[in-house]
Amino acid sequence: MASEKIDILLLGAGGREHALLMKLADSPRAGKLYVAPGNGGMLQLAKKAPINPDDPTEVATWAKDNGIGLVVIGPEAPLVAGVADAVRAAGIACFGPNAQAAQMEGSKKFAKEVMARAGAPTAAYRSFTDRAACEAYVREVGGPVVVKADGLAAGKGVIVAQTTEEALAGVDECFSGAFGDAGATVVVEEMLEGPECSLLALTDGVTVVPLATSQDHKRAYDGDKGPNTGGMGVYSPVPILLDGELERMVQIEQQVIDQLRADGITYSGCLYGGFMLTKDGPKVLEFNARFGDPETQVVLPRMQGDLVEAFLACDNGTLDPAMLSWGDNWAVSVVLASAGYPGSYEKGKVITGIDAAEACEGVTVYHAGTALDEDGNVVTAGGRVLDVTAVADTFEQARANAYAACELIDFEGKQYRSDIGLKAILGRENL
Repeated sequence: MASEKIDILLLGAGGREHALLMKLADSPRAGKLYVAPGNGGMLQLAKKAPINPDDPTEVATWAKDNGIGLVVIGPEAPLVAGVADAVRAAGIACFGPNAQAAQMEGSKKFAKEVMARAGAPTAAYRSFTDRAACEAYVREVGGPVVVKADGLAAGKGVIVAQTTEEALAGVDECFSGAFGDAGATVVVEEMLEGPECSLLALTDGVTVVPLATSQDHKRAYDGDKGPNTGGMGVYSPVPILLDGELERMVQIEQQVIDQLRADGITYSGCLYGGFMLTKDGPKVLEFNARFGDPETQVVLPRMQGDLVEAFLACDNGTLDPAMLSWGDNWAVSVVLASAGYPGSYEKGKVITGIDAAEACEGVTVYHAGTALDEDGNVVTAGGRVLDVTAVADTFEQARANAYAACELIDFEGKQYRSDIGLKAILGRENL
């Protein structure tokens, strides 16, 4: 029966996965919930599966042995490793693209080549495996340029270089092994100008269903200062979009899915487009092969619909836009981080005040870098520790509620940005 409950295994351990888990748990179809490896918040909702989430055989075998009906893959590493392929080969429904399709995130060069064939607007680029040739090209074109490690670098393999010297330092960082194997191929791109916008979409390989727009804040400190991070806060929707820009972004994502299908690749799962809203229209900065983090923490709380049904439909080719709908509310999420992030930081600091924060109107606290200690206390276990998300009828109220909740949470070394979402108030002309 289509309405029967199914047991679900969710791979991952961040704020994105906690948000996914809570939305999956809301479904009438959700049976037993398992996570691998999970975090301090997720393990209050689900049991831990004793497996390595990046090992295709281990995941598929455990899922089959335990009667799992749906495997949901949160992070990019298991996707690129081929976990989805192994799970589907075992006859189990899976949310997440296969290894070939996941190269849209796993290789920036691969993604650029697909975009070129699809006619998707993106920054001009060159890719290099030879350091001397790459340095010569950078000296020739000069700054500003963007230097990217080709492979997966946990969101940190991108150097936005204003000068030739900064670009050469970025090339050195990539080729010297700062990002491991991810930097063996280096992509050098023109720098695009304009505000950024993220658009996540669900797809079964044919139909593309866009989710709500969102805007991340990548820099560590107020005023977009400091080093790049995995994301320090986010809001949804993005009010600065001009007429036609959202439609154009959806059209670009559809072109890419169509091109992959023409290339013999069925892309099933979440396609995450990072766009720059340039004076010539939206252009693709990058594609990711999974839900964004922290974008998921503001998009899913605003979404109405059964996530289990939608994920199964992505897997079996029956995705329908009518499965999801959106209210006209707002969501703002502020990341509470460990002192020192995105550099080195200490772990094991006891966290207090989460219950008090969640008692605030419309507030949910998603665990990112947390764990449970021997006494059952929630403690810090990562750089980005918590995502404090507030949903409200107005943007100003959502922002005020999120920051009020942040004040109630405490742990040694807590740091966060105080300007998340101000861009939405300033308007397009001031960005």
